[in-house]
Amino acid sequence: MGRRRGGDDAMGVKHPLVVLLGATGFLGSAVLRECARRPVRIRAVARRPSAVPADARAEIEVRTADLTEPGAMAAAVADADVIIHTVAYIAGSSTWRIGDGDTAAERVNVGLMRDLIRAVAARPGAGPPPGVLFAGAVTQVGRAGKEVLDGAEPDRPEGEYDRQKLAAERLLLAADADGVVRGASLRLPAVFGYGPHSTARDKGVVSTMVRRALSGEALPLWHDGSVRRDLLYVEDAARAFATGIDHIGALSGRHWLLGTGRSTALKDVFTRIAEMVAEYSGEPPVDVVHVQPPDYADGGDFRSLTIDSAAFRAAAGWRPQVPLDAALRRTVAFCAAGAESRLP
Repeated sequence: MGRRRGGDDAMGVKHPLVVLLGATGFLGSAVLRECARRPVRIRAVARRPSAVPADARAEIEVRTADLTEPGAMAAAVADADVIIHTVAYIAGSSTWRIGDGDTAAERVNVGLMRDLIRAVAARPGAGPPPGVLFAGAVTQVGRAGKEVLDGAEPDRPEGEYDRQKLAAERLLLAADADGVVRGASLRLPAVFGYGPHSTARDKGVVSTMVRRALSGEALPLWHDGSVRRDLLYVEDAARAFATGIDHIGALSGRHWLLGTGRSTALKDVFTRIAEMVAEYSGEPPVDVVHVQPPDYADGGDFRSLTIDSAAFRAAAGWRPQVPLDAALRRTVAFCAAGAESRLP
């Protein structure tokens, strides 16, 4: 356990305690960097020590813990004013290809939410219930029958990962209805990218294609390339959670969709990656090729998605700030400089 103090409050004001679960993950580490700019106290909880930003204004406590161990969650969230839950089960190179009946995944993706709610419900004393922001997924909706989603669609998750995410979300919102927490789920689209201060690996499709292009390998499409994705830069996603701290009262009690409102054909994304990598390497752009989809591909891989996040923007005053081309360029620059090799 370690502690780093940011700027002191001259008036001696006790700032709110934000507990960040999964602080060394791809999303969680970005949320930590964003929240560290604020005059708050942060308890950064993860299996391994978190990297503390050198210019942090926040007072940051680094705590290492396996949250699946008995009592670990209760200790982690003790005295929290706000809890940001970004922990996800990672199986191999993907966070969402989970087989039916995967009990290890269920223990993390659903069990940790149960533990969190029990721990908060058992806390002594009065005072307002803590706010909880949960990192959900837009794919929890399943087959919606339309491309543009706004959060009003009924949930019919198809894959085990999405079923588990939805189960955790429902536990949170039920606890909100019971007055145990003030809970909200921020459902994320495909989040990607690196910035100059990134400290965790991006295992998503965008960075995977950047790595392939840097190695001189062709970029494979599982379809004709017309499938469109709403791609959200990780720093914009982190800003949404940081902003959510200030608006937990308005957000609690429901789920919210995050996205840019613009989708791009994956063939165009891959082609742009190949072009950007070629600028760094001085070699011709690698080919973008069509291949047979793998056996583990599912229906969601072949459906286009665009996210209408107007509701969250109105409630929290958030909007994505980094255009796709700029985010791709930052990601390519990070990988081309060999910065990924220094990540744990």
